[in-house]
Amino acid sequence: MPNRIAIKVKSAAERMIRKEHPWVFDESIIKQSSEGNAGDLAIIYDQKKNKLMAIGLYDPFSPIRIKVLQFKKPATINEEWFSHKIQKAYQKRKPLLETDTNSLRLVYGENDGLPGLVADVYAEVLVVKLYSFIWLPYLKKIQPILLEVSGADVLVLRLSRQLQSKPEHLHGLYDGQVLFGELKEEEVVFKEHGLRFRANPVKGHKTGYFLDHRHNRKRVGDLARGRQVLDVFAYAGGFSVHALAGGAKEVVSLDISAQALEMARKNVRLNFGEQAAHQILAVDAFEGMENLLRKKKQFDLIVIDPPSFAKRAEERERAIEQYRRLTELGLQLIRKGGILVMASCSSRVSADDFFQTVLNSAQASGRSFTEMERRLHDVDHPIGFPEGAYLKCIYLQF
Repeated sequence: MPNRIAIKVKSAAERMIRKEHPWVFDESIIKQSSEGNAGDLAIIYDQKKNKLMAIGLYDPFSPIRIKVLQFKKPATINEEWFSHKIQKAYQKRKPLLETDTNSLRLVYGENDGLPGLVADVYAEVLVVKLYSFIWLPYLKKIQPILLEVSGADVLVLRLSRQLQSKPEHLHGLYDGQVLFGELKEEEVVFKEHGLRFRANPVKGHKTGYFLDHRHNRKRVGDLARGRQVLDVFAYAGGFSVHALAGGAKEVVSLDISAQALEMARKNVRLNFGEQAAHQILAVDAFEGMENLLRKKKQFDLIVIDPPSFAKRAEERERAIEQYRRLTELGLQLIRKGGILVMASCSSRVSADDFFQTVLNSAQASGRSFTEMERRLHDVDHPIGFPEGAYLKCIYLQF
């Protein structure tokens, strides 16, 4: 059973807790009643009146020492409490299930009030990814709730690199472990707006696929009719498949990973057989785009969706420079009347800074263009606190 620890924090941290920010850093703690183990209940009281401010889970392995679950009011953190949180998260996502889609992010960590816990659904398979040791004492409590709410009949456990680096604290658990049911095949087929995709919940990146760009993939499909499309950082071909479904004349998927492109090829084949006008290019994105320029290739629709360029604050300026370079390469490859879609998943680069970087490059090119739209998170990736916002996408027509 987890212990209870009484905690007092600095005034600055108290102010953040009053704003319902879910993180309390180790240097903010000025007093605690005992040493804490992972998952112990941290009860935070204010300094002046000794009044309860919040309840969180204690994490001795992270500089974010307490992940807050409950603000202001007392609560018993039990199965009933977890069930209420997970049901509340599910209600936000229900509209997605009416769009011929059976894949969604059911729990998005701090943004759904369950810090360090992600749960993704791919058809009948539920993938739970833990980013903190705090969840190990509660896994058996939340597992049946997640299965019931999701309707899944298989549960796969994924663990962050940090957790995998300390196997002695995992009590026999391991990354890719099937905790419930039977996973008949490693790859799971799921639907997204009527199109079929494969995810690998055991070995795939994150939980097996990237669900966050779903709404942008559909939008690209809506814009693709009759166009030649270049999908840069294509990964498993999400944008490519939607573009082909939308009537694209030809699609080129470009990614440095031949393994990812093989999945893209499988996803195209799953929906269109062998006849699709689809090419793959396994090459670094910058190098690949420069090669296409040298060959004087041009496209009517280009999607550039790179991985995060800034994991840490000191990488921010370099990330902005890389977005600028990618935008300039895209501009040179886009035909008159073409659409450039630029995306970023770097939380360290704000939406305003990213959009301005893209617009500055577009303006510097001297070409006339129209900004069509800007998009942020889909419904299953709600933003519950500032650091939870990372995804941004801008559409420009030249």
